Amino acid sequence: MSDLIDDPTPGENAHEYTVSEISGAVKRVLEGEFGRVRVKGEVGRVFAARSGHLYFDIKDDRNVLAAVSWKGQVARLTVKPEEGMEVVATGRLTTFGSQSKYQLNVEEVRPAGVGALMAMLEKRKKALAAEGLFEESRKKPLPYLPEVIGVVTSPSGAVIRDILHRLRDRFPRKVLIWPVAVQGERCAPEVTRAIEGFNGLTPGGALPRPDLIIVARGGGSIEDLWGFNEESVARAAAASAIPLISAVGHETDTTLIDYVSDRRAPTPTAAAELAVPVRMELMAWADQQEARLSRAMTEAVGRRRQRLGDVSRALPRPETLVAQARQRLDWAGDRLERAMETGRERRRARLAEAAVHLRPGVLRRRVEEQGRAAAACGRRLEPALWRLVREKERALSGTAGRLRGSVLRRDLARQREAFGAAVRRLAAAGRAQVAGWTDRLEGLERLRQSLGYRETLKRGYAVVRGEGRVVTRKEEAEAAAGLEIEFMDGRLKLGGTAGRRSKGGGEPPEQGELF
Repeated sequence: MSDLIDDPTPGENAHEYTVSEISGAVKRVLEGEFGRVRVKGEVGRVFAARSGHLYFDIKDDRNVLAAVSWKGQVARLTVKPEEGMEVVATGRLTTFGSQSKYQLNVEEVRPAGVGALMAMLEKRKKALAAEGLFEESRKKPLPYLPEVIGVVTSPSGAVIRDILHRLRDRFPRKVLIWPVAVQGERCAPEVTRAIEGFNGLTPGGALPRPDLIIVARGGGSIEDLWGFNEESVARAAAASAIPLISAVGHETDTTLIDYVSDRRAPTPTAAAELAVPVRMELMAWADQQEARLSRAMTEAVGRRRQRLGDVSRALPRPETLVAQARQRLDWAGDRLERAMETGRERRRARLAEAAVHLRPGVLRRRVEEQGRAAAACGRRLEPALWRLVREKERALSGTAGRLRGSVLRRDLARQREAFGAAVRRLAAAGRAQVAGWTDRLEGLERLRQSLGYRETLKRGYAVVRGEGRVVTRKEEAEAAAGLEIEFMDGRLKLGGTAGRRSKGGGEPPEQGELF
């Protein structure tokens, strides 16, 4: 500034500067002297312009520093400044000549210590709780055995391996992984988009919609887990139509998403245990229930059988129940024949009385009257019939004029082709069916022959029959009057002593020398 502003002596003319020259000089000196700075203070008034720029104040107990973040810088801020929050803002000091003020162009905002983060977290928690997002009544029950599980986590960490390993051990399910950043400035928007993306999938589509969502991350400091404390993540989890389990950090870590999720798991492994039951335990429980059901049914059937037996002993015998009805039937049968005879005689008498009053002249007059009525009806009917015939002829001629022979011939040819194709298909199907039956019959015949006893005869065996039945014992053969032996190529008949070989003097053969 010293080289731009002269110290005029009395009587000399001072140099005249324009307002823009003064503002530019101040801007150059201020930006050159300070450049990039870090300022610690409390956030005061916060104003978000419609253009996307963010204006706020940073103050201490005596002074206020105006700060601004342009639209592109606001999108990269990991922490949005809120009124009353103690922060450390990093940026460049510059001026705003239109209002003759200096301001800090903020590029990064960080809370000034854990206390500030916790204060901001408590403020967000109270605001969401006032909206009812923490109420137990709005939390959805978890499905007992989900078909598809969506996991929102980093694909390269140990968390996803722990979840997949636990699911494989307990009850293998289909898993869809939505990769996200689990810390840093990209964490909150990516987790929000992942939850909304899973809810946006169409049920039954090419990519199946999950029945359950797990949002998981390993442990870390409050700064590392801060992405899960963002309001956008909490609102996305609260609005999820799919049941959601939060498993962020270790058991002692608590984030905002834990309060709005349907269930909170202390660790990612515990989230997998909450998602699915143990298959072996489920199978054992099913076996136990089956055994209990079988025992209960057996006992119930036994009790009912016993009750039925007790009740049946108290009931009378069937013969006793129908004895009186049978007697009434016999009595009614005896009366029926007499009643029919009496009714026939009564009707014959009435007919005879009616025949006395019938005369041939009366019948002839009645016939003539009916004949005249029929003739009159015929005379009226003939003109009506001719009128109907003429109307039908006119209608037929009109219809015939609209008909074209080419159309009829084309339809007839098409119907003939369709009929021929149907006949050919039917004939082919009939031949195929007959061939199938023939093959099956031949196979059964071959099987019958292979299983018959005649195949056994071809291997050197024989069938011995005596007195019309098969002989299987030596005693039966000795007692038989005659024997018949069936070989492969025929039968041989033996008399009572014809087949026995006699030793000298015609003595009967010894035991075992029958053949």
